Amino acid sequence: MNKPLLAALATLAVTGVGVAPAAASSAAPAAPASSAAPAARAVSFAGTVALSNCSGSVVRLPASEDDDPALVMSNGHCLETGFPAAGEVVVDQPSSRSFGLLNASGTRVGTLRASKIAYATMTDTDVSLYQLTSTYAQIRGSYGISPLTLNDSRPTAGTAITVVSGYWKRTYACNVDGFAYRLKEGEWTWKDSVRYTSACQTIGGTSGSPVVDNATGKVVAVNNTGNEDGGRCTDNNPCEVAEDGTVTVREGINYGQQTYQIPACFGLDNKLDLSRSGCVLPKP
Repeated sequence: MNKPLLAALATLAVTGVGVAPAAASSAAPAAPASSAAPAARAVSFAGTVALSNCSGSVVRLPASEDDDPALVMSNGHCLETGFPAAGEVVVDQPSSRSFGLLNASGTRVGTLRASKIAYATMTDTDVSLYQLTSTYAQIRGSYGISPLTLNDSRPTAGTAITVVSGYWKRTYACNVDGFAYRLKEGEWTWKDSVRYTSACQTIGGTSGSPVVDNATGKVVAVNNTGNEDGGRCTDNNPCEVAEDGTVTVREGINYGQQTYQIPACFGLDNKLDLSRSGCVLPKP
């Protein structure tokens, strides 16, 4: 997967294309400009955040209101508590994690803080949703920044997308190439994953980045992994498993997990309710 930066530093791995983590260094190296395609004009860094080891974004649901506590979305494998095991679901766990909020140009303008991990898992999907101590209205009033909206409909192949990394302050533009019925990486299996075209060469630290539909500006997935060196279904080398069991390895290709299922699992005041009709996220 697109390793968190702390894991990358711990393994002293050297960055490359695909999902290789960032190079070990006392300071984060500058991202090479040549490998990132320009973002569509409508897509900016506004509302994205930098975590200590990953990327993320302030997100709202289609029915969220200004006075609701805001949510930050990243990957399950970016949790400060470590990777959730296969089958593990984290719900309503206290957290005081901080996030660096970016404006449209990628400048850090403030720090947001979590009150809890509302939901996180690496089963079927790879997502974490933090509830913040601030409301959307408070964030907008303090920083002039609005959240990104999660689309509640499934994206389609060919959609022009941009992966927006708050950690690197860098974007990756490509298209939805298709979907993996199952994506298997080590002990984890994800369902109906978004496969990017080869132009999105995401790296360590881009984990948790919002995947934005260029046409609507809405979030359709959360960036999480890619096949680093052609390995088959191993850590950092996910494989696609078709419905008939056929396994396909796509070296250098990267993936995200769809997010259209998330809104159905939240009710009034952005409160998680996994028993709601239409909610298909894994339950504890």
